[in-house]
Amino acid sequence: MTAKKKTIHDVLFDIQQNMEATKDQWNGHGKYKYRSCEGILAAVKPFLEKHKALIVLHDDVVEVGGQRYVKATASLSIEGEFKTLTSFARESVTQKGMNDPQITGSASSYARKYALNGLFAIDDVKDPDATNTHGKRAKVTDGDHFRKKVCQ
Repeated sequence: MTAKKKTIHDVLFDIQQNMEATKDQWNGHGKYKYRSCEGILAAVKPFLEKHKALIVLHDDVVEVGGQRYVKATASLSIEGEFKTLTSFARESVTQKGMNDPQITGSASSYARKYALNGLFAIDDVKDPDATNTHGKRAKVTDGDHFRKKVCQ
């Protein structure tokens, strides 16, 4: 009797139920722990090996309403099946201490992290990245609305 072929659903279910992506990074300015894109990728690699699956990350820069966004796509692949999730992060016009490539790289890391969070069902309800206002009142912008609408 042959074994049942593993589906992308089986692999994603295993990852979503069993992977732990800890918040092992520290933001000294905001005084909170967070997880990084690199941390998520490190946590998923044993599952990729176990299931002979692949992760592919891809970025595009798109313009929406005169603002530049990094559109990050995270894809999980096994034997020709794919599951893909896309997330957006707006590039800052300026960021103290950063040059243009660093600003784009920062937006890329942020967008990739949230694409991976969505793909692997990583709970960010308590994540300070989502809730921390650094002592300022939260303000919803058109960019925030766009990101939430597209990623839902």
